[in-house]
Amino acid sequence: MKKLSLLVVEGNLLSENKNFKDAGIQTHTESLKESISNYQKKINYEILNPSSEENFNKIINKLESFDGMVWGGSSLNIYNDTPEIRRQIYFMKECFKRVKNIFAICWGMQVAVTAAGGIVRKSINGAHIGIAKNIKINNEGLKHPIYKNKKSLFNTPAFNFDEVETLPDGAMLLSSNPINKVQGLQFEVGVSKIWGIQYHPEITYEKMISLINFRKDRLINYRKVFENENDIDVHIKNIEQENKVTDKNSRMQELKNWLEYLNEN
Repeated sequence: MKKLSLLVVEGNLLSENKNFKDAGIQTHTESLKESISNYQKKINYEILNPSSEENFNKIINKLESFDGMVWGGSSLNIYNDTPEIRRQIYFMKECFKRVKNIFAICWGMQVAVTAAGGIVRKSINGAHIGIAKNIKINNEGLKHPIYKNKKSLFNTPAFNFDEVETLPDGAMLLSSNPINKVQGLQFEVGVSKIWGIQYHPEITYEKMISLINFRKDRLINYRKVFENENDIDVHIKNIEQENKVTDKNSRMQELKNWLEYLNEN
């Protein structure tokens, strides 16, 4: 196993990460690094938060040196036209010119799809709050290395309100579930091969439960996905039950497969 050089992109704003830390919750970058460490010990990391970085010249000049880039989750919505979101889309387009392998997770996939000309919208079939159920790998997905040794029907940690409506040109759909038609996909832009997933193999169910509690008021009063705290408590109990029967390595299989792909290519 060779020593990898990875760029990890943080999708959340600095203010949201401060809120996470104040609540005792790992940032998404911290979760990624911890999960990666289960499979790859020899890594040189560089961390970037595009929303807070206004001058990308230094990192852009280094992009070709990375074996791969992982772009994780965020509480943002890609269709909100803010300077911070525009910076993330701009940086993804620069990565398409220089980074060969991109693993785009949830928000990261939505940024990649948007930067490549696809469309992301608010999900018309509801949200995933801590868990996505009954994701089915299609025939193309069963042949794809991202799903090597993965069960063809699975549940997984997830937290999203949005979905890919229109795939980028040439994209291949790999998996779906009743909430989001696009759960897994691959496409190529510039020099980049993008593996995208709408869920979070790198985040534990325990962290998802912490996020639900952290966002409780928002989920009831703003997102309106729960009627009251009792509904949330029932939902959390369902996730706790799922966690009891979920194998850690099976949950993180996609991340392991991507790291193996980097080592082999």
